[in-house]
Amino acid sequence: MKNVLLYYSFSFSFGGGEHLPLALIAALQNRTNLTLALDMKSYLEPALKTIDFDLDLSNLKVVQVTPPDYNPKRHRVWDSFYRFRQLKRLAKEADICISTSNIMDFGKPAHHFINMLAFGDDSFVVYAQNCVGQKVCHTSTGKLKRFLSEKVLRPILGMRSKKSIICDPREHIYPNSCFVKKLMTDYYGAFNSSVFYPPTLFEAGATTIDRDPLKLIYIGRIVPEKRIEKIINIVENARMATGLNLKLHVAGRIDQSPSYGEQLQKMATERDWLKLLGALYGVEKQDFLMSGSYAIHAERFEAFGISIVEYLKSGNIVIVPDKGGAREIVDSPELTYHAEDEAVAILSKLLTDVAFREKQLRHCRERAELFSRKAYLERQEKLLQEIIQFP
Repeated sequence: MKNVLLYYSFSFSFGGGEHLPLALIAALQNRTNLTLALDMKSYLEPALKTIDFDLDLSNLKVVQVTPPDYNPKRHRVWDSFYRFRQLKRLAKEADICISTSNIMDFGKPAHHFINMLAFGDDSFVVYAQNCVGQKVCHTSTGKLKRFLSEKVLRPILGMRSKKSIICDPREHIYPNSCFVKKLMTDYYGAFNSSVFYPPTLFEAGATTIDRDPLKLIYIGRIVPEKRIEKIINIVENARMATGLNLKLHVAGRIDQSPSYGEQLQKMATERDWLKLLGALYGVEKQDFLMSGSYAIHAERFEAFGISIVEYLKSGNIVIVPDKGGAREIVDSPELTYHAEDEAVAILSKLLTDVAFREKQLRHCRERAELFSRKAYLERQEKLLQEIIQFP
């Protein structure tokens, strides 16, 4: 069997990003000599329980590649260098190296799966943010720190830049949407890449929950970039436009960004139709997803959007921005908006025009089929055959 080194961070709050490493681990653990290189070794088992993955850890080698005192909330240049040295050491014994957490320097050619647009090249992030019309403030101090890190410290320490790895034809990059690939190609030029949609393994099962025809849902991280306050405004304006008693229920941890969580809590106290439910997992999450009829996404800087697929697979009609991976998933101009008033108009039409609503529901069901568990596992197996070349 081939020796495979697989890297993932497991250092942030659990979400859609964990599905890819766990799915690959499940596929590789009995067919390769697999070593897991993690930023936070202690996060692996909680992630398995949270996302409900059944893996046998007894035959896996698990190594933490960050310092023992590593804190992901206070990442330092030293932490990156320490991780680089550990990955490079482990890679010497590996036939194949895989990063499921963006671009990593293994000191040798590897396979890199993109899971977010902010993958470590700050210049690219600024370019991508401008492309989607996202306003971001960059301080002169922050720019200086990034310059010293990327242009001075990394070269001295022998660490390659993200750009040099991406542009190296020996490396293979897997953007997680056509949207991301185009952004990267426009910025870096042609590079060795294949689009690979991440796992969307959630499948709606049986539930005793009745679907509410006037309920919208949001599930995911409660952070400013998700622009949940924009969703609230859209629902509020649609309530006024239609006179219908629309509800919006939001699920997710609110302690990830305390000040933003407080802002949303204040909005909820002023609106009896807005509920913040906290984090939901397992059956509770499934029931929540199947309890609504609509979902609105607001982040424009979204590389893919696993929650979008979960909305579709749960039977919701999903309204999305005209920028980002979410638009690619839903793939319907009639459910796509640029300005908030356009989203209000789409939602109002869905609520008042039965024929339009039924047409969009059929479309969303068809899109959901493309992201089924079966379809994903078939794509994953084909890719792994190409990467590992199993006997």
